[in-house]
Amino acid sequence: MHYPTFLALMVGATLSGNALADHHNDHQHRQHEAHVHGQVELNIAQDGHDLLIEITAPGADVVGFEHAPQDEAQQKVLKQALDTLHLPKELFVLNNKAQCETREVFIKHNLGGEEHEDHHAHKEGEEHDHDKAHDHHHDEAAHHNEKHDHSEHDHKGHDHEGHEHENEHGTFTVQYQFHCEAIEELKQIDTQWFQYFPSTEKIQANVLTEKQQSALQLNAKQTRINL
Repeated sequence: MHYPTFLALMVGATLSGNALADHHNDHQHRQHEAHVHGQVELNIAQDGHDLLIEITAPGADVVGFEHAPQDEAQQKVLKQALDTLHLPKELFVLNNKAQCETREVFIKHNLGGEEHEDHHAHKEGEEHDHDKAHDHHHDEAAHHNEKHDHSEHDHKGHDHEGHEHENEHGTFTVQYQFHCEAIEELKQIDTQWFQYFPSTEKIQANVLTEKQQSALQLNAKQTRINL
């Protein structure tokens, strides 16, 4: 099942008609109007024993640039970022008592104006095979983001005909599906996104479970979502 569309529809449909829906719709409007570096959108939804997490992040937050990799160093940074995004339990810490297993990972980005997708099922324990990769990416991401010059994102005027994607901003969309045998034990989620992607200043989180509907803002000092 293609969960990014499903999650967006489920959150939007359930939250319609209340203040949280207004916030969600306003945020969608702002996403179309402006691409905000340092700001990430996070949607979390429970569907029975399934937990769905969706992240939408600017390319600048994830890799430090929003165009196709232009040299070997940028190709390496992109590969390491994708390796890290394939480690959902590193980015989102779930209570062991909830017995959550990663079932699917979907990653999409449009660096260079073309969409690139990676979608596959995960086997439990697979994440541990990438520990060295994500540790190395953590160090390089911090170093790369320190050197990142936002002037590279300035846009010159273009003839829109035949050049539409030159004006697009690089964006990553990431979707995780977990199956939790004891989901009632899942009381909170702690995110380590800020550790791995330090260019992010805040995360706007929308949460929909059987017990609550809420919206909150996270930052490097406030990383916990209570469920």
